[in-house]
Amino acid sequence: MDTTRAAVRHHQRVQELCAAAVRALSGVPDLNFRGDRPHRGRRPLPVFAPHLYPRAQDNFGSFRGAADGLALRLTHSDQELHRRLCPADRTARLVFEMLEQFRTESLAPAHLPGMERNLRHLHEQWSLAFHHSGLTETASGLLLHTVAQVCRARITGRPVVEETEGAIEVTRGALAPVIGRELAGLRRDRGDQARFAVHALAVAHAVARMTASAEATTSREGRAERDEDERSAPSRNGFTLLTEFDDAGPGGAELPLHSRDSGDCDDGYRIFTTAYDRQRRAGTLVRPAALSDYRERLDRRIASQGINVGRITRELTARLAAPAPRGWDGAQEEGYIDGRMLARLISSPTEQRVFRAERTRPATDATVTFLIDCSGSMKEYGESLALLVDVFARALDRAEARCEILGFTTGAWNGGRARRDWLRAGRPSRPGRLGEQCHLVFKDAATPWRAARRDIAALLKPDPFREGVDGEAVAWAARRAQGAAAERGPGHRRLLFVVSDGGPMDTATQLANDRHFLDRHLQDVVAQYEQSGAVEIFGVGLGLDLSPYYRRSLVLDLSQGPDNSVFRDILDLIG
Repeated sequence: MDTTRAAVRHHQRVQELCAAAVRALSGVPDLNFRGDRPHRGRRPLPVFAPHLYPRAQDNFGSFRGAADGLALRLTHSDQELHRRLCPADRTARLVFEMLEQFRTESLAPAHLPGMERNLRHLHEQWSLAFHHSGLTETASGLLLHTVAQVCRARITGRPVVEETEGAIEVTRGALAPVIGRELAGLRRDRGDQARFAVHALAVAHAVARMTASAEATTSREGRAERDEDERSAPSRNGFTLLTEFDDAGPGGAELPLHSRDSGDCDDGYRIFTTAYDRQRRAGTLVRPAALSDYRERLDRRIASQGINVGRITRELTARLAAPAPRGWDGAQEEGYIDGRMLARLISSPTEQRVFRAERTRPATDATVTFLIDCSGSMKEYGESLALLVDVFARALDRAEARCEILGFTTGAWNGGRARRDWLRAGRPSRPGRLGEQCHLVFKDAATPWRAARRDIAALLKPDPFREGVDGEAVAWAARRAQGAAAERGPGHRRLLFVVSDGGPMDTATQLANDRHFLDRHLQDVVAQYEQSGAVEIFGVGLGLDLSPYYRRSLVLDLSQGPDNSVFRDILDLIG
């Protein structure tokens, strides 16, 4: 588990460095990586070319090459022009995307020789991975590989990858009479995107026709066998030929490529009915005897884990504490003049201890909220989650900080009564959220841990785990945090940790609206609070990267239960 956590941290660090390099080279200030996908602000960038997405096991040179390639694409390519010219055919589009990327890479400035080396290294690693994966054993795979090698060599003036040169020789010879004239144009017009696109489109359509012709002449049995080979080949050695340009890209949660301009996009978040929405105290959903049994079971689990609550308390205090006034110290030699000491100053002009200074001490002036996704897939983590939030609640109590533990689920599967009302209404289109929202309070900010410890154990009851509408839950938890902290002053920190293993899921809502309806709302809610600074929101993913939704996030592995290192990871997120 420590090895996995270290690998995740290293990968996140590599992404941060690559994002910084892209920002510096391209001048795009809001570029960042979320879920292994480049974003401008909250908007994911289109998938430019397969080789721009190195595999996790590749070395740092490949990631630097990908960063340099992305920076050159952002600098030298007019994306609107490219989008208008991009062909609809999948194969033709893949080739067209690669050629435009090769064109921008050929424009690497001469005074940055390291950039050219990074790009060359990335291309070699991608080419070898393609070849060794078995993709070149299929006709279409060998054709695409040959096109990539030949076209990049002609555009950039660099030789093809030596190790694969023999494998592509026959296909290269067959391509020469078909696209030879266009290859010369690619090199000649690489400085003019519009003129270059004429030749690139010709190459792309020619390759698409060759692929289609090969498929048409293949027997039904042979085609089925070949298709099976092509489906299995990309998974070998973890290599994938990325062609799903409109999907989420490699890794992470699936999100819309364009948040507000897709054809099926709603014009805002709507709720069909709130008649069945409920907010419940979690302890009331469990029989008292069962709740006592759950609490005893949780106490035994905490004792067996050997968690150092005292150390967690000290680290929380160090991260959350801020100087707080605690009165004044008089008879000081510097500070503010103390009016009560003026008589002494007149009677004894040499007296210097006529000042007073404000006395301060560290105080944890913060409200920390844990919002737990109580969807069905989280059921297996129930006991580990209860342990995690229980220890944090106890430590925050000792640190004199306020703590809330909340959850969100639905009152029924597949929409329940809200969906039945929608069916009776004649199934109006785009109805908005159709589920029965159920918000759970395991511990509120005003209740100390000792009084709420039984209710926290209600997390061990599996029945409430159904579906979840994350956006509304985050807004609800953030409003509660703001209300609980309203009387504490402007310096009071509000921290919200959303613990989940995926994106929003409410079956009835997803089927009745476009598939990204709930995702967009969650993104909008989180962005609103991140921009206002009213609440600091953190995503805690259980086995999944939540960075497509939350700018500050981490991935936890709770398969073996939370230990001291898990608590340190969350503390580091605060720090």
